[in-house]
Amino acid sequence: MNRIGLIVAGALLALMVLASTLFVVDQRQVGVIYALGEIKEVVQEPGLNWKLPPPFQNVVFLDRRIQTLDSPETRPIFTAEKKSLVIDWLVKWRVAEPRQFIRNNGVDMRNLESRLSPVVHAAFNEEVTKRTVGGVLSTERDKVVQDVRNRLTDDAKAFGIEILDVRIKRVDFVANITESIYSRMKSERLQVANQLRSTGTAEGEKIRADADRQREVIVAEAYRDAQKVKGDGDAKASALFADAFGRDPQFAQFYRSLEAYRASFRNRSDVMVVDPSSEFFKALRGSGATPAPAARN
Repeated sequence: MNRIGLIVAGALLALMVLASTLFVVDQRQVGVIYALGEIKEVVQEPGLNWKLPPPFQNVVFLDRRIQTLDSPETRPIFTAEKKSLVIDWLVKWRVAEPRQFIRNNGVDMRNLESRLSPVVHAAFNEEVTKRTVGGVLSTERDKVVQDVRNRLTDDAKAFGIEILDVRIKRVDFVANITESIYSRMKSERLQVANQLRSTGTAEGEKIRADADRQREVIVAEAYRDAQKVKGDGDAKASALFADAFGRDPQFAQFYRSLEAYRASFRNRSDVMVVDPSSEFFKALRGSGATPAPAARN
Protein backbone atom coordinates (compact mmCIF):
# COMPACT_ATOMS: atom_id res chain seq x y z
CA MET A 1 0.00 0.00 0.00
CA ASN A 2 2.83 2.36 0.85
CA ARG A 3 4.47 1.44 -2.47
CA ILE A 4 1.34 2.42 -4.40
CA GLY A 5 1.12 5.71 -2.54
CA LEU A 6 4.72 6.44 -3.37
CA ILE A 7 4.08 5.66 -7.05
CA VAL A 8 1.02 7.96 -7.10
CA ALA A 9 2.88 10.71 -5.29
CA GLY A 10 5.79 10.36 -7.68
CA ALA A 11 3.46 10.49 -10.66
CA LEU A 12 1.77 13.60 -9.35
CA LEU A 13 5.14 15.21 -8.70
CA ALA A 14 6.26 14.33 -12.19
CA LEU A 15 3.08 15.82 -13.63
CA MET A 16 3.59 19.00 -11.61
CA VAL A 17 7.17 19.29 -12.80
CA LEU A 18 6.09 18.62 -16.38
CA ALA A 19 3.30 21.21 -16.10
CA SER A 20 5.79 23.78 -14.77
CA THR A 21 7.94 23.24 -17.85
CA LEU A 22 5.10 23.97 -20.29
CA PHE A 23 3.55 27.35 -21.02
CA VAL A 24 1.27 28.79 -23.68
CA VAL A 25 1.99 32.09 -25.43
CA ASP A 26 -1.16 33.90 -26.54
CA GLN A 27 -1.14 35.73 -29.88
CA ARG A 28 -1.67 38.99 -27.94
CA GLN A 29 1.39 38.38 -25.74
CA VAL A 30 5.14 37.93 -25.78
CA GLY A 31 6.76 35.31 -23.53
CA VAL A 32 10.08 36.09 -21.84
CA ILE A 33 12.03 33.23 -20.21
CA TYR A 34 14.22 34.10 -17.18
CA ALA A 35 17.06 32.04 -15.79
CA LEU A 36 18.33 33.27 -12.44
CA GLY A 37 17.33 36.86 -13.23
CA GLU A 38 18.80 36.81 -16.75
CA ILE A 39 16.71 36.86 -19.93
CA LYS A 40 17.38 33.65 -21.81
CA GLU A 41 14.80 33.66 -24.56
CA VAL A 42 11.96 35.78 -25.98
CA VAL A 43 9.06 33.81 -27.46
CA GLN A 44 7.01 35.89 -29.87
CA GLU A 45 5.24 33.15 -31.82
CA PRO A 46 1.96 31.98 -30.24
CA GLY A 47 1.62 28.36 -29.18
CA LEU A 48 2.80 25.75 -26.65
CA ASN A 49 6.39 26.08 -25.44
CA TRP A 50 8.58 24.54 -22.76
CA LYS A 51 11.24 25.63 -20.30
CA LEU A 52 13.07 24.32 -17.30
CA PRO A 53 11.05 24.05 -14.10
CA PRO A 54 11.31 26.77 -11.45
CA PRO A 55 13.50 28.02 -9.94
CA PHE A 56 15.82 27.31 -12.84
CA GLN A 57 13.68 29.18 -15.34
CA ASN A 58 10.59 31.38 -15.08
CA VAL A 59 8.39 32.99 -17.71
CA VAL A 60 6.66 36.37 -17.78
CA PHE A 61 4.29 37.74 -20.39
CA LEU A 62 4.17 41.20 -22.01
CA ASP A 63 1.15 42.61 -23.81
CA ARG A 64 2.05 43.14 -27.48
CA ARG A 65 -1.14 45.04 -28.32
CA ILE A 66 -1.25 48.78 -29.02
CA GLN A 67 -1.31 50.76 -25.78
CA THR A 68 -2.64 54.30 -25.16
CA LEU A 69 -0.91 56.81 -22.91
CA ASP A 70 -3.01 59.84 -21.94
CA SER A 71 -1.56 63.01 -20.47
CA PRO A 72 -1.67 62.39 -16.69
CA GLU A 73 -1.61 66.06 -15.71
CA THR A 74 -2.24 69.45 -17.26
CA ARG A 75 0.88 71.49 -16.65
CA PRO A 76 1.04 74.81 -18.52
CA ILE A 77 3.35 75.25 -21.50
CA PHE A 78 4.55 78.69 -22.59
CA THR A 79 4.42 79.74 -26.24
CA ALA A 80 6.80 82.10 -28.06
CA GLU A 81 4.51 84.94 -26.93
CA LYS A 82 4.86 83.89 -23.27
CA LYS A 83 1.25 82.74 -23.20
CA SER A 84 0.39 79.73 -21.01
CA LEU A 85 -1.37 76.85 -22.75
CA VAL A 86 -2.70 73.59 -21.35
CA ILE A 87 -2.37 70.70 -23.83
CA ASP A 88 -4.09 67.34 -23.45
CA TRP A 89 -2.39 64.70 -25.59
CA LEU A 90 -2.33 60.97 -26.17
CA VAL A 91 0.35 58.60 -27.47
CA LYS A 92 -0.19 55.22 -29.13
CA TRP A 93 2.66 52.75 -28.54
CA ARG A 94 3.50 49.07 -28.31
CA VAL A 95 6.37 46.87 -27.20
CA ALA A 96 8.97 46.53 -29.98
CA GLU A 97 12.01 45.11 -28.13
CA PRO A 98 10.96 42.95 -25.16
CA ARG A 99 14.51 42.57 -23.83
CA GLN A 100 15.14 46.32 -23.84
CA PHE A 101 11.68 46.98 -22.42
CA ILE A 102 12.22 44.67 -19.45
CA ARG A 103 15.73 45.96 -18.77
CA ASN A 104 14.50 49.56 -18.53
CA ASN A 105 10.97 49.20 -17.20
CA GLY A 106 10.49 45.73 -15.78
CA VAL A 107 7.37 43.80 -16.64
CA ASP A 108 4.86 46.34 -15.30
CA MET A 109 3.38 48.61 -18.02
CA ARG A 110 2.74 51.33 -15.45
CA ASN A 111 6.47 51.78 -14.96
CA LEU A 112 6.84 52.64 -18.64
CA GLU A 113 3.92 55.10 -18.55
CA SER A 114 5.30 56.93 -15.51
CA ARG A 115 8.68 57.33 -17.27
CA LEU A 116 7.32 58.13 -20.75
CA SER A 117 4.89 60.88 -19.67
CA PRO A 118 7.63 63.41 -18.71
CA VAL A 119 9.42 62.70 -21.99
CA VAL A 120 6.27 63.43 -24.00
CA HIS A 121 5.59 66.58 -22.02
CA ALA A 122 9.16 67.78 -22.56
CA ALA A 123 8.85 67.15 -26.31
CA PHE A 124 5.64 69.18 -26.47
CA ASN A 125 7.24 71.91 -24.37
CA GLU A 126 10.19 72.22 -26.77
CA GLU A 127 7.96 72.40 -29.84
CA VAL A 128 5.30 74.74 -28.44
CA THR A 129 7.83 77.29 -27.17
CA LYS A 130 8.94 77.83 -30.79
CA ARG A 131 5.47 78.82 -31.98
CA THR A 132 2.74 81.35 -31.32
CA VAL A 133 -0.71 80.67 -29.93
CA GLY A 134 -2.26 80.94 -33.38
CA GLY A 135 0.23 78.46 -34.77
CA VAL A 136 -0.41 75.89 -32.03
CA LEU A 137 -4.18 76.26 -32.31
CA SER A 138 -4.53 76.16 -36.08
CA THR A 139 -1.83 76.79 -38.68
CA GLU A 140 1.03 74.68 -37.25
CA ARG A 141 -0.86 72.17 -35.14
CA ASP A 142 -0.08 69.22 -37.44
CA LYS A 143 3.57 70.28 -37.62
CA VAL A 144 3.77 70.32 -33.81
CA VAL A 145 2.38 66.78 -33.63
CA GLN A 146 4.76 65.55 -36.33
CA ASP A 147 7.83 67.08 -34.67
CA VAL A 148 6.86 65.65 -31.28
CA ARG A 149 6.43 62.22 -32.86
CA ASN A 150 9.86 62.43 -34.49
CA ARG A 151 11.44 63.30 -31.14
CA LEU A 152 9.65 60.46 -29.35
CA THR A 153 10.64 57.96 -32.05
CA ASP A 154 14.29 58.40 -31.13
CA ASP A 155 13.65 58.44 -27.37
CA ALA A 156 11.38 55.38 -27.54
CA LYS A 157 14.26 53.10 -28.61
CA ALA A 158 15.75 53.38 -25.13
CA PHE A 159 12.45 52.13 -23.68
CA GLY A 160 12.14 49.24 -26.11
CA ILE A 161 8.86 50.50 -27.54
CA GLU A 162 7.58 51.83 -30.86
CA ILE A 163 5.65 55.11 -31.14
CA LEU A 164 2.72 54.63 -33.51
CA ASP A 165 0.84 57.91 -33.21
CA VAL A 166 0.71 61.19 -31.31
CA ARG A 167 -2.43 63.31 -31.04
CA ILE A 168 -3.50 66.58 -29.41
CA LYS A 169 -6.93 66.19 -27.84
CA ARG A 170 -7.40 69.70 -26.50
CA VAL A 171 -5.57 73.01 -26.36
CA ASP A 172 -6.80 75.60 -23.89
CA PHE A 173 -5.60 78.58 -21.92
CA VAL A 174 -4.94 78.57 -18.20
CA ALA A 175 -8.05 79.47 -16.17
CA ASN A 176 -7.02 83.01 -15.23
CA ILE A 177 -5.85 83.76 -18.77
CA THR A 178 -9.13 82.39 -20.13
CA GLU A 179 -11.06 84.85 -17.99
CA SER A 180 -8.92 87.79 -19.13
CA ILE A 181 -9.24 86.75 -22.78
CA TYR A 182 -13.00 86.41 -22.37
CA SER A 183 -13.20 89.88 -20.80
CA ARG A 184 -11.08 91.36 -23.59
CA MET A 185 -13.19 89.67 -26.27
CA LYS A 186 -16.34 90.90 -24.56
CA SER A 187 -15.06 94.50 -24.46
CA GLU A 188 -14.02 94.27 -28.11
CA ARG A 189 -17.45 92.97 -29.12
CA LEU A 190 -19.12 95.72 -27.09
CA GLN A 191 -16.92 98.30 -28.80
CA VAL A 192 -17.85 96.93 -32.22
CA ALA A 193 -21.52 96.87 -31.24
CA ASN A 194 -21.41 100.47 -30.04
CA GLN A 195 -19.64 101.52 -33.22
CA LEU A 196 -22.29 99.79 -35.31
CA ARG A 197 -25.04 101.43 -33.27
CA SER A 198 -23.42 104.85 -33.75
CA THR A 199 -23.09 104.24 -37.47
CA GLY A 200 -26.71 103.11 -37.64
CA THR A 201 -27.89 106.14 -35.69
CA ALA A 202 -25.93 108.48 -37.98
CA GLU A 203 -27.32 106.77 -41.07
CA GLY A 204 -30.82 106.96 -39.60
CA GLU A 205 -30.45 110.68 -38.91
CA LYS A 206 -29.14 111.20 -42.42
CA ILE A 207 -32.06 109.32 -43.93
CA ARG A 208 -34.58 111.21 -41.77
CA ALA A 209 -32.98 114.56 -42.65
CA ASP A 210 -33.09 113.71 -46.35
CA ALA A 211 -36.72 112.61 -46.03
CA ASP A 212 -37.63 115.84 -44.19
CA ARG A 213 -35.86 117.88 -46.87
CA GLN A 214 -37.70 116.05 -49.62
CA ARG A 215 -40.97 116.53 -47.77
CA GLU A 216 -40.34 120.27 -47.41
CA VAL A 217 -39.47 120.52 -51.09
CA ILE A 218 -42.56 118.57 -52.12
CA VAL A 219 -44.83 120.64 -49.82
CA ALA A 220 -43.28 123.88 -51.05
CA GLU A 221 -43.68 122.88 -54.68
CA ALA A 222 -47.25 121.77 -54.06
CA TYR A 223 -48.03 125.03 -52.26
CA ARG A 224 -46.47 126.97 -55.10
CA ASP A 225 -48.52 125.11 -57.69
CA ALA A 226 -51.66 125.50 -55.55
CA GLN A 227 -51.11 129.22 -55.21
CA LYS A 228 -50.52 129.50 -58.92
CA VAL A 229 -53.72 127.62 -59.68
CA LYS A 230 -55.57 129.66 -57.07
CA GLY A 231 -54.18 132.88 -58.52
CA ASP A 232 -55.26 131.85 -62.00
CA GLY A 233 -58.70 130.98 -60.65
CA ASP A 234 -58.99 134.25 -58.76
CA ALA A 235 -57.93 136.15 -61.87
CA LYS A 236 -60.52 134.39 -63.96
CA ALA A 237 -63.17 134.88 -61.28
CA SER A 238 -62.29 138.56 -61.00
CA ALA A 239 -62.49 138.89 -64.75
CA LEU A 240 -65.89 137.22 -64.79
CA PHE A 241 -67.14 139.36 -61.90
CA ALA A 242 -65.83 142.51 -63.54
CA ASP A 243 -67.50 141.62 -66.80
CA ALA A 244 -70.78 140.74 -65.08
CA PHE A 245 -70.75 143.77 -62.80
CA GLY A 246 -69.84 146.03 -65.68
CA ARG A 247 -72.96 145.00 -67.53
CA ASP A 248 -75.30 145.74 -64.55
CA PRO A 249 -73.85 148.01 -61.84
CA GLN A 250 -77.02 147.88 -59.72
CA PHE A 251 -76.91 144.09 -59.63
CA ALA A 252 -73.28 144.27 -58.67
CA GLN A 253 -74.04 146.59 -55.78
CA PHE A 254 -76.91 144.33 -54.69
CA TYR A 255 -74.71 141.22 -54.85
CA ARG A 256 -72.00 142.85 -52.79
CA SER A 257 -74.57 143.90 -50.20
CA LEU A 258 -75.78 140.30 -49.92
CA GLU A 259 -72.22 139.10 -49.46
CA ALA A 260 -71.73 141.67 -46.71
CA TYR A 261 -74.99 140.55 -45.01
CA ARG A 262 -73.86 136.91 -45.20
CA ALA A 263 -70.51 137.72 -43.67
CA SER A 264 -72.06 139.90 -40.92
CA PHE A 265 -74.92 137.67 -39.80
CA ARG A 266 -73.32 134.24 -39.63
CA ASN A 267 -74.81 133.23 -36.23
CA ARG A 268 -78.19 133.86 -34.68
CA SER A 269 -76.52 135.20 -31.55
CA ASP A 270 -74.62 137.91 -33.42
CA VAL A 271 -75.57 141.46 -32.37
CA MET A 272 -74.83 144.59 -34.44
CA VAL A 273 -75.63 148.13 -33.44
CA VAL A 274 -76.07 150.14 -36.69
CA ASP A 275 -78.27 153.00 -37.75
CA PRO A 276 -81.13 151.51 -39.83
CA SER A 277 -80.99 154.48 -42.17
CA SER A 278 -77.33 153.82 -43.05
CA GLU A 279 -76.27 152.76 -46.49
CA PHE A 280 -75.54 149.26 -45.12
CA PHE A 281 -79.28 148.37 -45.05
CA LYS A 282 -80.12 150.00 -48.36
CA ALA A 283 -80.52 146.66 -50.11
CA LEU A 284 -82.93 145.45 -47.41
CA ARG A 285 -85.11 148.53 -47.64
CA GLY A 286 -85.58 148.21 -51.36
CA SER A 287 -85.38 150.88 -54.06
CA GLY A 288 -88.57 152.75 -52.94
CA ALA A 289 -88.01 152.70 -49.20
CA THR A 290 -87.21 155.90 -47.36
CA PRO A 291 -84.70 156.02 -44.66
CA ALA A 292 -86.02 156.12 -41.08
CA PRO A 293 -85.82 159.46 -39.30
CA ALA A 294 -82.81 159.89 -37.14
CA ALA A 295 -83.37 159.63 -33.41
CA ARG A 296 -83.34 162.83 -31.48
CA ASN A 297 -81.67 163.37 -28.22
